Amino acid sequence: MNITSFVLYCFIVTFTPGPTNIIILSTVHHSGTKKAMEYTYGATIAFGLLLVVSAMLNTILALILPRVLLVMQIIGSIYILYLAYQVYKMDSSKPTVNQTGTFMSGFLTQFLNPKVLLFTMTVIPTYIMPFYDSMPAVIISVIAINVIGFLAFITWVLFGSIFKEFLQEHKKIVNKIMALFLVYAAIMIWM
Repeated sequence: MNITSFVLYCFIVTFTPGPTNIIILSTVHHSGTKKAMEYTYGATIAFGLLLVVSAMLNTILALILPRVLLVMQIIGSIYILYLAYQVYKMDSSKPTVNQTGTFMSGFLTQFLNPKVLLFTMTVIPTYIMPFYDSMPAVIISVIAINVIGFLAFITWVLFGSIFKEFLQEHKKIVNKIMALFLVYAAIMIWM
């Protein structure tokens, strides 16, 4: 397993702007850090739950249909390349929508967030299952991914204003760099 590619992929997907991170940023600006943290806790728990469901579903599928791992690697690679394209062409100048920063809104948003759903359904079979099939390895991976996600959310809470201004000022170069990292992660799935 290429740990660098795995960690890089997890960091890029969780730290780059997406619906959850943008809502966190908006909540910090409109309702303050305390409300943003409440939202973040809900989002983190839902993210972990989605990872657990993904790990269980993919483990069952891999036992029943071993070739499903190859299919998931292909889907994972295509998804990573799609994310690279989306990040490359991203327009962060569009205004964000003000959301109420509650635990439940953070929790429910994750189940409606296509970025999170696709990520949680592809990261385990793409990066973990081809190399580790033991339950402890999968559990440790789920915990590690969830911690990375939580760190990403906290980053958006703590540095929301600064990060937003930086992205606005340097959005083209930041998006290109993140897109290149995602392309690298997609290539490394097959190495």
